[in-house]
Amino acid sequence: MFDSVLVANRGEIAVRVIRALRRFGIRSVAVYSDADEDASHVRLADEAVRIGPAAARESYLSVERIVDAARVTGAQAVHPGYGFLAENTEFARACEKAGLVFIGPPAEAIDAMGDKIRAKLTVRAAGVPVVPGRTEPGMSDDDLVDAAAEIGFPVLLKPSAGGGGKGMRLVHEAGALRDAIESARREARGSFGDDTLLIERYITNPRHIEIQVLADAHGAVVHLGERECSLQRRHQKIIEEAPSPLLTPEVREAMGRAAVDAATSVGYVGAGTVEFIVDGTTGDYYFMEMNTRLQVEHPVTELATGVDLVEQQLRVAAGQRLDLGDVELSAHAVEARVYAEDPARGFLPTGGTVLALREPADVRVDSALHVGLRVGSDYDPMLAKVIARGTTREEALRRLDAALGRMVVLGVTTNIPFLRALLKDEDVRAGRLDTGLVERKLEELTRSETPPEVHAAAALERQLALRPAGDDPWDQPTGWRIGEHAWTTWRIGDVDVRVRGDEVVVGDGEPMRLRASYVDDDLVVGGRRYAVARSGNVLWLGADGRTWALTEAEGSERSAHESAGRAGPVTSPMPGTVLVARAAEGDHVTAGQALFVVEAMKMEHTVTAPTDGVLTEVNVRAGQQVALDQTLAVVVPHQE
Repeated sequence: MFDSVLVANRGEIAVRVIRALRRFGIRSVAVYSDADEDASHVRLADEAVRIGPAAARESYLSVERIVDAARVTGAQAVHPGYGFLAENTEFARACEKAGLVFIGPPAEAIDAMGDKIRAKLTVRAAGVPVVPGRTEPGMSDDDLVDAAAEIGFPVLLKPSAGGGGKGMRLVHEAGALRDAIESARREARGSFGDDTLLIERYITNPRHIEIQVLADAHGAVVHLGERECSLQRRHQKIIEEAPSPLLTPEVREAMGRAAVDAATSVGYVGAGTVEFIVDGTTGDYYFMEMNTRLQVEHPVTELATGVDLVEQQLRVAAGQRLDLGDVELSAHAVEARVYAEDPARGFLPTGGTVLALREPADVRVDSALHVGLRVGSDYDPMLAKVIARGTTREEALRRLDAALGRMVVLGVTTNIPFLRALLKDEDVRAGRLDTGLVERKLEELTRSETPPEVHAAAALERQLALRPAGDDPWDQPTGWRIGEHAWTTWRIGDVDVRVRGDEVVVGDGEPMRLRASYVDDDLVVGGRRYAVARSGNVLWLGADGRTWALTEAEGSERSAHESAGRAGPVTSPMPGTVLVARAAEGDHVTAGQALFVVEAMKMEHTVTAPTDGVLTEVNVRAGQQVALDQTLAVVVPHQE
């Protein structure tokens, strides 16, 4: 086994690998950018090396800097995690050239499977079924348009390089195809440095099921069953589980054999995943791609089988033979990905500083979160994974939901309430899954209003915070007067909350009798317990997996943003970088016209005109950094 391993990644996967190295007594080396100087993986590692500024291309994607860090620290091997350079052939070869063991497959296998076009041709030759489509190298925009006409709509555009849903576009009609091609090429070029696209028939009612494989350098290849990954948004997974509620033992074995054949066809070594699309109507399955690395969702396989996949990666990389015996899916495991994103705003990334944090202790949590962590727009918005295990699927789902209800992240808007709503969905509970479920039910899954009790709690917390230590009634901010209390009014968000003693009125609602106190740093109001954190005039409250960020102000004036809303502002939906500015000051625009493209955390979003009118006050240009809700321009409506 190795004495020292460099982890060429960040976030929760770097933390997970470093902890595995510690169990083996292996010295760990972390790398970090300027944005991650105080990150959890840096704190946990035995040694850490700065590799550049926040921009990934100058740090985590720099082959030269990471290899140099391994040399300087005396590391014998490099674990790439997932994402960044994990499936980069150049990186694998650079490690080999430098005398470092790459804890992953041979460069030739990465090369064969990293190019989706070549991968489909390779596995098809090995007898593995593939999705119908056109997979010719170097197809032009016109070639893709012609191919779509042959295949028939809907079609799916996919980058030949990379994965994770980046650059994928589902197109339902010919009129939208060329814009989708342009957008897909731009995102693929930015994410992978390669804008080559392929096109496939879009399988209706699809389920996304993948098979975990392990292979050693001595010719042994085994599979460890499947993971169901059909619950997705923007072609990226949200909740995964093992085993799938769909597969019978016979289908599982058949798909397992196909996955082993696919891995064998490229001389695979290490841990990898063969992904299939399954037609939920016919049960037919097709090869989509092979991820030549550890997957984000690998913990569900570990909890369902008892096999530690990172341990097996280390053993295989050290030249040992696989010795797993009969692997069985002896339990059910479900994983939820916690993202810094707002599902109600189309899953756009959020950001901020973690002000308070509580992670459930009775389930597995793979996380890099800590109080004080700044979540910016430089990297993927995934913050943590919560994984629950049960003897049955129902038990695993119930335990995961309860664990998410106990998780608290204040200071950053996350998708935890959405995850809980999804876990309670009747189709999810019944195992009736497909990749379009979230999109179909998005409105009901994200429907949420701030309850009056939360506004009341915020007002009562403010009164408690301002209460002096003494007992002089003249100093109390409770409206105390001789003979009785008077009303005190607090402006919480856009709601007036009036308080008189233990009587609270929220807006035009009925009076409520509520008492507030602190217990172990939590605010307890009317029997409900809230985690509390404050940033300036914003009060964060958290309870039952939900969080509320409430702006406190006195008076009834509306915010500048609300006033601007009536004037037709064009605002950034997320913190990020302006990639494209398609309109100039003085242009006449129509409602829905694309004006800007903003990119953050490897996600693009097109900003459109909110109304017909003339574009004025254009405040940004391509390449400029923008904040959440920053005004990019203003549309002045045409005069009637």
